[in-house]
Amino acid sequence: MSLVFKTIQTEGIAELSYLLGDDDEGVAAIFDPRPDCDIYIEMAREAGVAITHIFETHIHADLVSGSRELAARVGSAKIYNSSEGDAEYEFAREKVTDGDNFTFGEVLVTAKHTPGHTPEHISYLIAESDHPDEPWGILTGDSLFVSSAGRPDLLGEKHTKQLAEQQFHTLRDFYLKLPDHVMIYPNHGAGSPCGAEIGSRLSSTIGYERRFNKFLQFPDVQSFTDFAIKTAPPVPHYYPVMKKLNAKGPEILGGLPRALALPAGQFKKAIDEKAGVLVDVRTILAFGGGHIAGALNIAGSPVLSIWAGWMLDPERPILLVLEDDNDLEKILSLFVRTGYNKFAGYLVGGMKAWDAAGFPIASIAQMSVHELNQRNGELQILDVRSPAEWKKGRVPNARHIFLPELRKRMAELDRTKPTAVYCGSGYRASIATSILKPAGFEKVWNIPGSWEAWKKAKLPIERDGQ
Repeated sequence: MSLVFKTIQTEGIAELSYLLGDDDEGVAAIFDPRPDCDIYIEMAREAGVAITHIFETHIHADLVSGSRELAARVGSAKIYNSSEGDAEYEFAREKVTDGDNFTFGEVLVTAKHTPGHTPEHISYLIAESDHPDEPWGILTGDSLFVSSAGRPDLLGEKHTKQLAEQQFHTLRDFYLKLPDHVMIYPNHGAGSPCGAEIGSRLSSTIGYERRFNKFLQFPDVQSFTDFAIKTAPPVPHYYPVMKKLNAKGPEILGGLPRALALPAGQFKKAIDEKAGVLVDVRTILAFGGGHIAGALNIAGSPVLSIWAGWMLDPERPILLVLEDDNDLEKILSLFVRTGYNKFAGYLVGGMKAWDAAGFPIASIAQMSVHELNQRNGELQILDVRSPAEWKKGRVPNARHIFLPELRKRMAELDRTKPTAVYCGSGYRASIATSILKPAGFEKVWNIPGSWEAWKKAKLPIERDGQ
């Protein structure tokens, strides 16, 4: 017998899911699967195990749960969800309560109710069957992260105080009482908005977190609550949508959604008939060099999942412009993770086909950080990073509008003034310029490299109090 234990990292949304099983018994469980679930099926096949159990630590807010999709695909697995905290679901599942045990060969998994991030949150202790009271690991879900902890404010202000108190006691009365050697395996890594400044390591130990995790240092509920609220990143507005969808039960797609291949003429007709919102997923420099007027640029890196969630309505079909037609499945999987499964089609042959058809193109100029510094006094400089990033330092004379607020706050800007937009790398700035240009900002520039390039060029930095 050998333990099968694998971590599946989903970049962009920074989600971590797990395969745990026993290759002698040939059984395995998946914890917190994503909706594009082929990876779990392939991994189980390679390990020589069958997926028999699918566990959720909580009702997710940051991605579409893949449990129903995976259960439908493998056919014989059951879904196990928490029944603690008055949790309600609208689909068939097995109830899990505090203390329930599950055996996979010589591996014992024990459910522990760990409320705080959500009322129903369950974590899973892992031990050898011969030593059931001596766990060697714990799947912490969104309750405890590396260098951080799950935020208690995602259910709204009226629930935050109670959840923060529960989270405080979960951390102090449960996690801090575990032995130092116990490994922690969280549901998220660095970059997830589900916690503040989550560490870059994918796992840790109770002992290490006991010494260095700031969330484990507070002696009372009030100081913990103040810190948890103060440090929490902005709540993506698609989070409440994901919560409702995952409690109801996501639609079983049977694979990735369909996106029809449309030649340039048909694609233009679909745009003219407003068949969907036009999204160009090419790189920021390719988009800037030439694109279809009115397109929103959300480049096809893993963080597309998050920014689609921030910027798009899941009820509106999407018309796609790709970098390469062979990228279609990869791009569809990024959209599916945050609930986008309606597509009106994609442009066959991409912008090369559009250009060859003689259709008009638009462009957005790019400006280096050096030119931005030289022209600082004549430009309207817009910083679209998060509030926390802004506070740590910015380009002198810049004004701040967090990207998801740009459409609502656009009237605060002068459309007649030349405008340069920057973010951390240029990715979010390109989204912003693709919003501003169709709204009448004729002289608008994206700043490739943005804040990272600005710092590396050792250009002037403005901070609070200076």
